[in-house]
Amino acid sequence: MPSDVENGNSETDSLLNRGRHRMKRFFDGFVDFAFQGNILQIAFGLMYSPLSPITIPRTGPNKRSIANIFTDLIKSFVSAILMPPLAIIFPVNKNIEEKFAVLRYGDNYNTTTGYNTLRQALDDGAVVMAYGSFIYQVVSFVMVGFALYGLAHVYTLVSHDPIIKYTKKCKYCRKRINEKCLRCINCTSWQDGREERNC
Repeated sequence: MPSDVENGNSETDSLLNRGRHRMKRFFDGFVDFAFQGNILQIAFGLMYSPLSPITIPRTGPNKRSIANIFTDLIKSFVSAILMPPLAIIFPVNKNIEEKFAVLRYGDNYNTTTGYNTLRQALDDGAVVMAYGSFIYQVVSFVMVGFALYGLAHVYTLVSHDPIIKYTKKCKYCRKRINEKCLRCINCTSWQDGREERNC
């Protein structure tokens, strides 16, 4: 008869396996969702479009689109909430988006103090590599992707039309197909191994 310790271990293993399976399914779903062609276009459009056809009714020169508001919300979350703890975790003296490397000094470079800010270096005419800004943009892009993924989950709960289509790799041609497919649409092989049994 199994002891309570063994039952506790099997229950813990079961919970860990379920949690691992859910996280793997969440991450796989995000990857499948994020790398669909239309979703990449939407994410780039949200981040880089100055105007969108859907606008909030507002008079005057400050018309803002829903895409701009959504993007500003995500960027505000990244810059105000997500980046400051990252700046504390990683040993940096300032915000990550202010980090830069000087490739060539400007005319008025002071060897004792150097450049304190990116703006100061650019105003002096220095050639800089602003890697902190790049990191900020990458994190912002990933957060926009996660926000769109969350909206897709909410939409799937409300309606029965799935936006997130889970995929798997075909065993034979290694191209991505829908996980519910019985045959690959690229090489037409059966996914249950019928070709292997018939050989």
